[in-house]
Amino acid sequence: MTDSQGFATLLHAAVARGAVAGAVVLAVTRDGTLLEAAAGPGAGEAPMSPTTIFALASMTKAIVSVGMMRLVEQGRLSLDTRVGEVLPALAEPWVLDGFDSAGAPLLRPARTAMTLRHLLTHTSGFGYPEWNAELRRAQAELGLPRVPTSFAELARTPLLFDPGTRWNYSIGVDVVGLMIEAVSGQSMDRHLREQVLAPLGMHDTGFLLTQAQQARRAPVHRRLADGTLQPMEWPAGLGQGFTGGGGGLCGSPADYARFLRMLLNGGTLDGTRVLGAETVATMARNHIGDLRVLPMISGVPERSNDADFFPAMVQKWGLGFLLNTEPGPHGRSAGSLGWGGLCNTYFWLDPERGLGGCLLTQILPFADPAVLELFGALERAAYAAA
Repeated sequence: MTDSQGFATLLHAAVARGAVAGAVVLAVTRDGTLLEAAAGPGAGEAPMSPTTIFALASMTKAIVSVGMMRLVEQGRLSLDTRVGEVLPALAEPWVLDGFDSAGAPLLRPARTAMTLRHLLTHTSGFGYPEWNAELRRAQAELGLPRVPTSFAELARTPLLFDPGTRWNYSIGVDVVGLMIEAVSGQSMDRHLREQVLAPLGMHDTGFLLTQAQQARRAPVHRRLADGTLQPMEWPAGLGQGFTGGGGGLCGSPADYARFLRMLLNGGTLDGTRVLGAETVATMARNHIGDLRVLPMISGVPERSNDADFFPAMVQKWGLGFLLNTEPGPHGRSAGSLGWGGLCNTYFWLDPERGLGGCLLTQILPFADPAVLELFGALERAAYAAA
């Protein structure tokens, strides 16, 4: 470990000036921890630490994607399996084709079949209302919630385009979780625990937290218009629910660092193999062809700012990860992987350099500039130390 004290000083300064309420950072290599620092109050009177538990939100997606790829490795299904063959509710999805003069959604049958690959790459046609005005309007008109809570609601959730024709950040990995359950015959919670989390020693990560783990949860804050942070309630760790594959996990930075090291090591950690090396390499390749990852323009400012992590750069998507096609501004190589979670948790993996890391806070809205500045500083410190 190197210069952890220096980064802790930086974090403490960020807490003191109100940039964050608290944060934990970890940078790792294939062999272990390179940098570790924490600052700010955690749960109760305890300070933040690598064992503080955070709502991971969309950092769940990478873990669920790994769980699904185990099933693909086993030949239980393929990336080109049609979703409707596994989930009958999606055998005949509908595409939103505008609104009539009375404001009712105009729907038509999808022209292409939705596949597992589409779900993993956010090219299925699904969306999130935070970044899609048309979807927000359609959900209101159709009486649908933000994410489906039953197969009946899933079947009525409109696509924004024909599968495979565009990229749009979405509930696709929530649907992947439902496919895991259908194919494995287990709940997603149990499947991930048995196949990914327990083998990696990620015992503080799950959908349902124990009372003792809830007592270690980091407090959540919202950023107000004047830049100050206000405590808020954010239910998490209460169970899987109907969906959850897109954002239901809670976990500690220490646990997530083990997950990142497994991927850096080609699917294995401490003698335990979770995925084959070729499968990990496949997940890190571009799977959207000539399509591009587009900026996420927020229409729900209390939940998200606009998000574009590599402006002016062509960005692609692998199986569970954003891919930068050019070197990043803070050190990561071209072809690195990364993503984050709604409450401003972020990670990256650089297979070329054998380096990665994560920064976890609990602040809304997403893509907070102060947190992203700290994340960039973590990257620079990690590459300087490597």
